Amino acid sequence: MVETLFAPWRLEYVSTADKRDRNECIFCDAFASADDPSTLTLRRDRRSFSLLNLYPYTTGHAMVAPIQHCSDLSDIDEVTLTEMMRTAQDLMVAMREEYHPHGFNVGFNIGEAAGAGIEEHIHLHVVPRWRGDNNMMTVVGGTRVIPEDIGRTFERMSAALKDAGEQRV
Repeated sequence: MVETLFAPWRLEYVSTADKRDRNECIFCDAFASADDPSTLTLRRDRRSFSLLNLYPYTTGHAMVAPIQHCSDLSDIDEVTLTEMMRTAQDLMVAMREEYHPHGFNVGFNIGEAAGAGIEEHIHLHVVPRWRGDNNMMTVVGGTRVIPEDIGRTFERMSAALKDAGEQRV
């Protein structure tokens, strides 16, 4: 039997992916905005910030980006890179607290050939993973099922990330 999965939020992404203005930067725009819930910005640090991925691979999929607009890892100074990695640690603590994943994918996609959807501004992905999250929908249907509204994910992760950062200090 064929089931129908409604994911209306994906239409904006798939219909505009090739039309995105490469002169605009979603990361710079998010950091410049004061409306963290609308940009899904979880935390702002001195040299970097974290935000949820609007088009996540799994619930809780977050990113850490330097405030500095740059496209290559070699453009990031050691202090910024250290801060980004500490934020990644805090994100993992928060995700463990809220979602209890079995593992994580953490990494940079640098350049289009490496899978970077936004090549112009480097960012680190922190993706929680669960055994069996590559189910039939992903393998056969090429579709991911995200079981939680992203607004609710933002609320949960914002609170948990604050707690994670306080635990580390």
